Amino acid sequence: MKITDKLAARQTFSFEIFPPKGDLPLEKAYEVASALAQDKPDWVSVTYSAGGSGNSENTVPIAASLERDLGVTALAHLTCLGSTKADVDAYVAQLHESGIQNVLALRGDRRPGREAKDFSHASDLITYLRVQDPDLCIGAACYPEGHVESPDVEESYHSLYLKQEAGADYLVTQLFFDNEDFYRFREQCLRHRVKLPIVAGIMPFTSVKQIQRMAFTCGASIPAKVVKRLVHAGDDPADQARAGIEYACEQLEDLAANGVDGLHIYSMNKPAIAHAAYEVLAGCGYLAR
Repeated sequence: MKITDKLAARQTFSFEIFPPKGDLPLEKAYEVASALAQDKPDWVSVTYSAGGSGNSENTVPIAASLERDLGVTALAHLTCLGSTKADVDAYVAQLHESGIQNVLALRGDRRPGREAKDFSHASDLITYLRVQDPDLCIGAACYPEGHVESPDVEESYHSLYLKQEAGADYLVTQLFFDNEDFYRFREQCLRHRVKLPIVAGIMPFTSVKQIQRMAFTCGASIPAKVVKRLVHAGDDPADQARAGIEYACEQLEDLAANGVDGLHIYSMNKPAIAHAAYEVLAGCGYLAR
């Protein structure tokens, strides 16, 4: 089923899974997917990492297992930086063979030796996918605090507008730790003629190191209230993780009460985190179907 159909019918709830890297067995990813499916999410997104990370070849098999074995709609990620049109064609053919209708079109991270070939921006990939396969349901990424590489906020909104005009069907946000950033972003999207459904993405932090890394990588600011939670949690890893999950659940409950199009949990392959989010949203009535 297309994610656009789900977004049109109700506020959605979804998780993310990333394929194993290195020697971690693929069976582990299937176990995580099976556990996530227990909470009946509207979809589960499956990440894709190109450029030598060692896990991109597992994206389609995991997505196919979600659809075929677990009855859960899969959203397959696709990054384009460093890819040719032939690479994209082959990937989309795999999706079709596996019965997958949904793709999240991304540029991908820059890194040494990974130069643009046929695609320089996510909007280039979206344009190509829309022409090649008009029936494909295409999601795109957005950044409530602006993309880390954008010279200014206006450029970020212009990039989103280009994604919309290229044929994106909906947007999924990068993580954020202050809901007010999301609400401002949602309002500014309308002012900049970006009218796509916006799914809010939340990542529960589980340690001081993790939140520092995520903030640096994604450009997400760390509000004072988060810092205070971490200080109160102290040095114990379990207490830090507990504080992060509790804070994320508070974010989700507030977002649910403020009419978001959907909520997406970056659960880091940890079903317990995903289930904690599910319980909070079930308790506040967000998941009433």
